[in-house]
Amino acid sequence: MKVNVTGPFLITKYAMPLLLASGGKVVNIGSVAGLIGVKRRYAYCATKGAVIAMTRQLAVDYPTQIRVNAICPGTVDSPFVAQYLQKYHSHEIEKTRAELNTRQPIGRLGKPDEIAHLALYLASDEAAFVNGSVITIDGGWTAA
Repeated sequence: MKVNVTGPFLITKYAMPLLLASGGKVVNIGSVAGLIGVKRRYAYCATKGAVIAMTRQLAVDYPTQIRVNAICPGTVDSPFVAQYLQKYHSHEIEKTRAELNTRQPIGRLGKPDEIAHLALYLASDEAAFVNGSVITIDGGWTAA
């Protein structure tokens, strides 16, 4: 809760004067776990659901002053995933990685720069009509 909910809440709260003065953009990082249930991820799902709710509420409260959107990645091939595999599946890392890959209909994990490119788009002027959106980038996981 402290990292996933309180952190974005406080950052936005204290940045709000600057955001309002500049017509700023907020890009929150949610997760598909905030949109669907994921086994054995009760707390994580709850925190990412809160990020999605904060995103939508800010977009409703400040529709013409700032833009607020959320990115909801699926599983991304990141140091976090590598540490998770090492900590909880050290005896079967490749097997578990293969399972994570097949969970995505596209057949692979996401790449960090794919998420970064979406964040850059949402912060750009090209996304001027995108506000209050919760965008999945999950290789089709939540569509399946």
